[in-house]
Amino acid sequence: MSTTIRSRITARFGRSYLARIQKHGIGSSTIRLLPEDLLMLLRRDGLDPVRQLADARVSAPVSRVSLPFGMDAWVVTGYEESKAVLGSAEGFSTDFAHLATNAGINAEQSPGGLGFSDPPVHTRLRRILTPEFTMRRLRRLAPRIDAIVEERLDAMEAVRGPVDLVHAFALPIPSLTICELLGVPYEDRDDFQQLAMDRFDLFGGTTAPFGAMSASLDYFREVVRAQRAKPGDGLLGMIVREHGDSVDDEELAGLADGVLTGGFETTASTIALGSLVLLRNEDVLARLRTDDTMTVPFVEEALRYLSAVQLAFPRFARQDIEIAGVVIPRGDMVLCSLSGANRDPSYVQDDGRFDPHRTTPAGHLAFGHGIHRCIGAELARMELRSAYPALTRRFPGMRLAVPPQDLTFRKLSIVYGIESLPVHLR
Repeated sequence: MSTTIRSRITARFGRSYLARIQKHGIGSSTIRLLPEDLLMLLRRDGLDPVRQLADARVSAPVSRVSLPFGMDAWVVTGYEESKAVLGSAEGFSTDFAHLATNAGINAEQSPGGLGFSDPPVHTRLRRILTPEFTMRRLRRLAPRIDAIVEERLDAMEAVRGPVDLVHAFALPIPSLTICELLGVPYEDRDDFQQLAMDRFDLFGGTTAPFGAMSASLDYFREVVRAQRAKPGDGLLGMIVREHGDSVDDEELAGLADGVLTGGFETTASTIALGSLVLLRNEDVLARLRTDDTMTVPFVEEALRYLSAVQLAFPRFARQDIEIAGVVIPRGDMVLCSLSGANRDPSYVQDDGRFDPHRTTPAGHLAFGHGIHRCIGAELARMELRSAYPALTRRFPGMRLAVPPQDLTFRKLSIVYGIESLPVHLR
């Protein structure tokens, strides 16, 4: 991105963000107005959901909460109940217009893409993206993912003293992978690491995530214009060559932004949190280092156990609809707790504790469910299956560089994560 373009985007984002603060105030005051039954979906006790979430699941896996801006929302914490909501495109809508109308957000701030659209728009856009995320197409990225992992390990090995696994390892791997996938310049990755994280951070204010969306969409509009003029070998260039003007610039920018948002922070958080799991389980670390058959079960159990994406995209009832004996009125918002569902005793035993040796039941909801299930699930798995074993082989004596109680986790965030993970590598 040229300096002129970056300056223009930064200035536009700054004006937009300051205007929102002046109009709406700092978000922490708004957060204090949110009911505890809603905030519990975004909190953790270390790597585990707060106890309140399990209690709510037992007493009422589908329950109503009242929001401060005058609408009702329904919190779904059970596994089967969440699958019922997420799997019903006929019963529930994810159209951004619903969120804009109910939350007082400008509908023009819609990020577009798959997450905030319904069929037939969603069907058409997913059909365009799906070929680029088949295993056949993704295999071409496998050597590059392995190389990115090794490059990060080399850089870490050259450091004397403790290394922060979040910034040195977990963040760069998905960032560089997505740059490779989309065909965008690597030099922009630092800006987008921050933009991608901002949209999931509620302490930035309730409107801050939408400002981050606007800034990244501005960037992708510039990238799309460049790809129109000279299509590259990445995903954007392929779509331009294969679909031409049948996908307009706004749709293509929204798709690219969705790939970045869905594939960056989620995977980075899972890599970091999964590394902490390894540090807490030396026997698992040792076996993962020496036994290739452990890689797949470890990754699947980590995805279920960690559930880095704590909350699914909001759904809105298209009509009065019954879930687990509870009637959700038309127009009400429904929030499904993925971290709660993935710990449901009806789905997984032993209170959902981490156990890579268990036969993990198929169908965890770490990637969602139904038509909105994460299209980049297999790409994320490729990154995790490359990162974890390589880390354990290179640094078998890795250990925490700080007392466990000094680790800082995100307090309120849709995508859960750890702020830093300092380790001694040797």
